[in-house]
Amino acid sequence: MQFWHSSFYRSLLKAVLLMACFVDPSRAGDQGTSHPIREEIWALPLPLPTFAYVVRPIGDGPFPLVIMNHGVSLNPIERSFFPLVEFRDAAKWFATRGHLVVAPVGTGYGASAIDIPERALYGPFIAKVGKCSNPNFRSAGMAVAQVDLWIIDYMVAEKRIVPKDVIVVGQSGGGWGSIALSSVNPPQVKAIITFAAGRGGRVDGKPNNNCAPDKLVEATREFGRTSRVPMLWIYIENDTFFGPALSKRMHEAFTASGGSAEYHLMPPFGNEGHFFIGSPDAIPIWSPLVVKFLEDRR
Repeated sequence: MQFWHSSFYRSLLKAVLLMACFVDPSRAGDQGTSHPIREEIWALPLPLPTFAYVVRPIGDGPFPLVIMNHGVSLNPIERSFFPLVEFRDAAKWFATRGHLVVAPVGTGYGASAIDIPERALYGPFIAKVGKCSNPNFRSAGMAVAQVDLWIIDYMVAEKRIVPKDVIVVGQSGGGWGSIALSSVNPPQVKAIITFAAGRGGRVDGKPNNNCAPDKLVEATREFGRTSRVPMLWIYIENDTFFGPALSKRMHEAFTASGGSAEYHLMPPFGNEGHFFIGSPDAIPIWSPLVVKFLEDRR
């Protein structure tokens, strides 16, 4: 793919050479687990080259896989300063429970946002929704889902993971991509968990100002028609991107059309509930829901 500059590959190589570090599991937010874990940066040779934050139990595996999809920013400058991982403590929580966690950095973020400028419709950022007058929420979600499918195929081929024991977790736009993924029912994915999932929140930076919410609900309904993967949807009362009224409409549309999703609306958290999963203080709040949801599906 010609638009991938050699400087991007150099950035990937530098990332791979970063020193991995060991983490004391007693500090990973869950005293009931005991797996010592290791943090690494991986370059993934996918059809769209991707680097990812990886945290995993020490050892050769194979391990059950957790993919964690980060949120989406429509601002190229913000994407260029995107952190390597948005929810490190949450990722470590899954790893201490025995999972290999892969948190891919979306194309058009970090080094690729700097090195590869956008030209009209072309560029590395593949999750655009278009104009609010006629947004394409479905394609934006499927773009994230496609990367997840590539990651699963790669990890299976490398024999690093337990086949058919994959969990996908997504926040905000990454959660929307996870809902999209559920609509194609990958056989390896046994459960999907989303936090504050959606697209088109806070248009022009204004709280509770959503882009075409009726179209978002309809796209959610469309995904639900074919989705059969068990899902856990977590929203927060003081989320100003996707507030309770909208998230409840999305859930009703999804389940009414055939999708399987357990919905939880959590009490207000901090000044902005949208970033709930990124706080280590939130782990004791959401982890019991996640543990029960996963145990019920063993």
